[in-house]
Amino acid sequence: MVNIRDLDPSASPLDYYGSELRRLREAAGLKQGQLGSCIFCTASLIGQIETAKKVPTRDFSERADAALGTDGVFSRLVGLVLKSQLPTWFQAYAEMEARATYISTYQAQLVYGLLQTEEYARAVLATGMPRRLDELVAARIERQRILERARPPLALVILDEAVLHRPIGGWKVMRNQLGHLLDFADRRWVSIQVLPYSAGEHASLVGSFNLLRFDDDPELVYTEDMISGHMTANPETVREAARRYANLQAAALSAEDSAGLINRVMEERYGDQSGPDQRAVA
Repeated sequence: MVNIRDLDPSASPLDYYGSELRRLREAAGLKQGQLGSCIFCTASLIGQIETAKKVPTRDFSERADAALGTDGVFSRLVGLVLKSQLPTWFQAYAEMEARATYISTYQAQLVYGLLQTEEYARAVLATGMPRRLDELVAARIERQRILERARPPLALVILDEAVLHRPIGGWKVMRNQLGHLLDFADRRWVSIQVLPYSAGEHASLVGSFNLLRFDDDPELVYTEDMISGHMTANPETVREAARRYANLQAAALSAEDSAGLINRVMEERYGDQSGPDQRAVA
């Protein structure tokens, strides 16, 4: 067991969170078990978080703030903690994504991370066989909070039709995921289009990419390979990406027709099935 007195609060956001939880708990005159009773968790969980062995959730943080009267300290800290759980090479992109005014993305294989359900995200992230899957899933869900802001970015999303048919996580996960996409139809700041199979060859057969636009900074293009991600503000690259994205938008179905296709695939391919949850087959 790590001795919390040996933890360096400046070592990481997680260490700082743990040290602050212990400090404020003790200032309130509470033992770990007493705080756990107040926020409906075990003393062991409190101890694990205080020793940076466990990553806190947003729900835990909100309950800790209420129990300790800390005026949102942990609710603010948890965002930093969860972002720190993202792969190192992805953290810079996540920071830029959170600052963007416009996000334009074409996804050839998967639903864009900001639109994924927790179960879909878990199935996707598990393919990399990570050691801390729960933390990665929580970090991905935390990213999605930018769509809940008072002034969210305008998110323009084009999904290849293959994304709808690829059975990530099984039919129940896919049905819920496609239903989640349909829930965005009423949001002014999110537009989802599907690039149908009938489009044939198109402007991004090489794969997925994202374009980020900002109020005061140069536009960025982001792509990923098998190992890591790459961002560039090179004007020629940005111009070429913008041209390709415009061509993809022209070839894709309208938002209304895309919603109709998503709904059809959801009902026909991932409709309710009798028996236990069977993983769909292609």
